[in-house]
Amino acid sequence: TYYGSDLRQGQSLIRARRPYLFKNILTGLGIVSFTAAIYIYTIKAVAQDNFEDVKVPDAP
Repeated sequence: TYYGSDLRQGQSLIRARRPYLFKNILTGLGIVSFTAAIYIYTIKAVAQDNFEDVKVPDAP
């Protein structure tokens, strides 16, 4: 089995995953970086707009 009695990864699972570890880390970093870049760009783009051109109606 791939997991021990304490539900931790066994040596066979660690050995099976070892060839993919570096690629998985790079892929994860790429996804996180892309998501962070989109988030930061969106926050900066929205922060530039001050909404002066929007007419606010008077209170009834």
